[in-house]
Amino acid sequence: MNFIADLHVHTISSGHAYSTVLEIASAAADKGLAMIALTDHGPAMPGAPHAYHFSNLRALPKELFGVRVLKGIEANIMDCQGGLDLDEGRLAKLDIVLAGLHTHCAPYGTVAENTAMLIQAMKNPWVDVIVHPGNPEYPIDAEAVVRAAVKFDVALEVNNSSLTISRSGSKPHCQDLVCLAKEYGAKLMAGTDSHFAWSVGDFGEAEALLEANHIPPEMVINTSVDQIVKHLTRRCNRHI
Repeated sequence: MNFIADLHVHTISSGHAYSTVLEIASAAADKGLAMIALTDHGPAMPGAPHAYHFSNLRALPKELFGVRVLKGIEANIMDCQGGLDLDEGRLAKLDIVLAGLHTHCAPYGTVAENTAMLIQAMKNPWVDVIVHPGNPEYPIDAEAVVRAAVKFDVALEVNNSSLTISRSGSKPHCQDLVCLAKEYGAKLMAGTDSHFAWSVGDFGEAEALLEANHIPPEMVINTSVDQIVKHLTRRCNRHI
């Protein structure tokens, strides 16, 4: 499977990542990527930037080293109402919005509560992707989440970091989600969740999981620029 974009990348602004925008864009160019998304953690994450950081992403160029640069966020889902830690006015000005459940931000809930947090977040018109939904710290009703992803036209991430260095125990949950996505026709996104430039574009374990389950490229949004643009402009007045 050929991935042309890495849409889940953290810069030093996240507080616990270690590369600059220029280092990340250069690494992406070296790996032949056409596009990256800068998706630093939302303000509720310890060490994350202030909300103003996301307003000022407009200061960055649209392209670096021949790589298209999308300005985005990995927003934190904060409660069972699906509330995010960035206001809708700022979300509306971003190119891409990822949302997920994170320690220190979202409460640890029951399966029903965790599932409700994800589904309610999907109803937000600016949310494009639910990240690392296979995180075992937040057990969910996977079928309900996948069916909601189809209903609200939100992609589900297969997170390479979850399958390698973080969120131990994620693989069987990711496997279940991928199988259900194939059954129900949900969109997927392979993401590196890169916190250091060298891992930008490294989809190895995510790719292996997708291929083992015979997932066609047309189900995975970051296998073509056209698919990315179509997804990110599907229900918002964005110009990608």
